[in-house]
Amino acid sequence: MIMDEKRGNSGEKTAPEEALTGSVRDYRLPVGTDLLGRVDGFYHWQDLRRQHGLWPYAKSTETAPKTHCAAKTDSGEEISGVNFASQDYLSLSSHPAIKQAAIDAIGEYGVHSAGSGALLGNTRLSLQLEKTISDFMGGPEVVLYPTGWSAGFAAVQGLVRSHDHVVLDVLAHSCLQEGARAATQNIHFHGHLNLEGLTRRLQRIRSADAVNAILVCTESLFSMHSDTPDIAAMRAICDEYDARLLVDCAHDFGCIGDDGLGHIGLQKMIDKVDVIIGSFSKTFASNGGFIAVKTRAVAEYMKYFSATQTFSNALSPAQAATVLAAFEIVASDEGKRRRLSLMDNILYMRSEMAKVDLEALGHPSAIVPVRVGAEGLARIAARELASLGAIANLVEYPAVPQGGARFRVQVMADHTRGDVDALVRLMRQAMQSADLEFRSYREADGSSLKRGAVRWNAASNAA
Repeated sequence: MIMDEKRGNSGEKTAPEEALTGSVRDYRLPVGTDLLGRVDGFYHWQDLRRQHGLWPYAKSTETAPKTHCAAKTDSGEEISGVNFASQDYLSLSSHPAIKQAAIDAIGEYGVHSAGSGALLGNTRLSLQLEKTISDFMGGPEVVLYPTGWSAGFAAVQGLVRSHDHVVLDVLAHSCLQEGARAATQNIHFHGHLNLEGLTRRLQRIRSADAVNAILVCTESLFSMHSDTPDIAAMRAICDEYDARLLVDCAHDFGCIGDDGLGHIGLQKMIDKVDVIIGSFSKTFASNGGFIAVKTRAVAEYMKYFSATQTFSNALSPAQAATVLAAFEIVASDEGKRRRLSLMDNILYMRSEMAKVDLEALGHPSAIVPVRVGAEGLARIAARELASLGAIANLVEYPAVPQGGARFRVQVMADHTRGDVDALVRLMRQAMQSADLEFRSYREADGSSLKRGAVRWNAASNAA
């Protein structure tokens, strides 16, 4: 039942409690014979949040996703301001050379690949891109995919069979988890970055099954926490139990490290991982992704046994040309300068946030997760931040632990210190305003929001 609307401290009408509680996970397993009608509950809850400005997802840009942009909410409300919600880490999506490469490719090929990689969908550009990526990484065999998600899914689904085992970090990306579910019922999770937990899982598997394959999956940078595993230690554990190691490098490949090889390069493990997944949508200004493996035999097998390669249209000519141009920049002196600028922005932001008690989680990367806390508090803070003229993505349960809602701030090379200063100031202001409003709910008799911990204490952080 929907509770009556309350009045906030300012006297204006505020959202009912139902809009501040619950999560999408509550609606994941609807029941009943009406396959379509049974989803109405989710829409009711979602739309209640939307009506009160508490649904922060599915925004659309009205201008290019640069450091400042105009956007609309999914209900059509206009917002604009400093943009820390776009994953264009090296600021290449509007780079003149990138745009010209796409235009030239369209002039030569048109806009569509018009086929899968197995059936005439490849072009001179896509074949050149495979070689470029291979050269950049030191020589592995490369297979392209239409999205980064489909590459991650394919890397598991294309290799693992029903009798095999998949072992995943509990925070492994959706594409890896769904690939595992498509391939086998033998799925095992270990605690986040927990090497002892990984060892225990492998011990148990091998004590019961000495003949079937094991694929261990992790990420080089976990995007909700901005942390990274000890890949060398994982390699050693995998070797001990005859397992293969897969690393998804979506968020740091190209934008981290002097050479742009990300954490897998910083740890000098690029030639020691069995399967590497990369995405073009973070650093390389396009949709698409790839899998890199050590042998031609594995690459050819993936082309015909991973469904998202065989049965999806190949990258369009414009996408392939865009990524080629992006790799040229990433591998150049300009790319090094952009990575340095990006890291300078990251370190400056984390420093400035610490000064005003905004808690940045994890390690320095283009993703700066900023802890908020209770889901209701975070929803109000996201609404306030957008109204103040800053755009950043809110992430809440179940994508992160319950009570651990956060802003996932995404930094670009072209951000200025003024942009960072503006975000920090506006985020602090939004958190203070949200805290005052959220307290009024928690103080109400019988409110279930009393169980939600308030992360932000405005009184203790007064300037």
